[in-house]
Amino acid sequence: MAQKSILNAASLKFLEKYINNPSPTGFETLGQQAWLEYLKPYIDSYEVDTYGSVAAVINPGKKYKVAIEAHADEISWFVNYITDKGFIYLRRNGGSDHMIAPSKRVIIHTDKGPVRAVFGWPAIHTRNHAMGKEESPSMKNITLDCGCTDKEEVEKLGVHVGCVVTFEDEFMTLNDRYYVGRALDNRMGGFMIAEVARLLHKNKVKLPFSLYVVNAVQEEIGLRGAEMISRSIDPDVAIVTDVCHDTQTPMIDKKEQGDLHGGKGPVVTYGPAVQNNLLKKIIATAESNKIPFQRAAASRSTGTDTDAFAYSGRGVASALISLPLRYMHTTVEMTHKDDVENVIKLIYETLLNIKAGEDFRYLK
Repeated sequence: MAQKSILNAASLKFLEKYINNPSPTGFETLGQQAWLEYLKPYIDSYEVDTYGSVAAVINPGKKYKVAIEAHADEISWFVNYITDKGFIYLRRNGGSDHMIAPSKRVIIHTDKGPVRAVFGWPAIHTRNHAMGKEESPSMKNITLDCGCTDKEEVEKLGVHVGCVVTFEDEFMTLNDRYYVGRALDNRMGGFMIAEVARLLHKNKVKLPFSLYVVNAVQEEIGLRGAEMISRSIDPDVAIVTDVCHDTQTPMIDKKEQGDLHGGKGPVVTYGPAVQNNLLKKIIATAESNKIPFQRAAASRSTGTDTDAFAYSGRGVASALISLPLRYMHTTVEMTHKDDVENVIKLIYETLLNIKAGEDFRYLK
């Protein structure tokens, strides 16, 4: 018998709205506003920094501070060059994938409002097969077409160099089992930490420390938002959630990427940036609450905001709880419903197990 979902109708309505709301790196404001508005009934106060990271605060003013964190931004593109005939060449904003671009619909964000366009690609009949090898999509040959005849017409729409571009694909549920959409990396993380805050409020939990629910900007270009806000908050503990690879799909080498399954639970990571005593507490929490989990190993770094928090200032006891994701950095990112709920449960239950003033140092 399936367990009752911890998500309610309002949660799921917010999730769809939040996934569909564009929040490209460096231009996260609309997404941050939507996230904060959803959270306000469940928090005591909030802080924002110069570049748009938000920390929603529960039980403010305590000496001991714990942060739970996700990143708010999504990969995107910048308009880089407009040809005389009105075709638009781009630059990446984050790890955007040129291979998936041809035939995709996009939105160019301008001061005059959204402009719709498409990544055009020559028909199969016209591509040059003389050498027996087709030209593959690359940053040198993918272009946007917004239905204009020349550069002047493009510019009249408000499009100029520096305009940011996002894919148009929207949220859906597949086989009543998977959430699908663009920017589940890592808007799903923002959703999950928001749900932790909602559950703390719903269950009238009185934490013995100040909790900072942090949605940081600019992760996709180097963990920059977390780097900034971790220093201003200066927490004692940080639990970060991001996505990792569900490695059960074709063309993935498990010897390199690990053996991780969507639907089999959150993934806890081992690595230098992960504080082992905090990790042990998370694992013990999962085991005692019968929350399924999986394990992954990082190399020099986790590549997530965990690294920014861990190495911030004096050093912060930090750990990473990841959500298995298929097709990362595409417009059809997929994650299992059960994993979403179990990440929320694991973060929530771990918070209940952290004591005010708890010392995670290895040597005392």
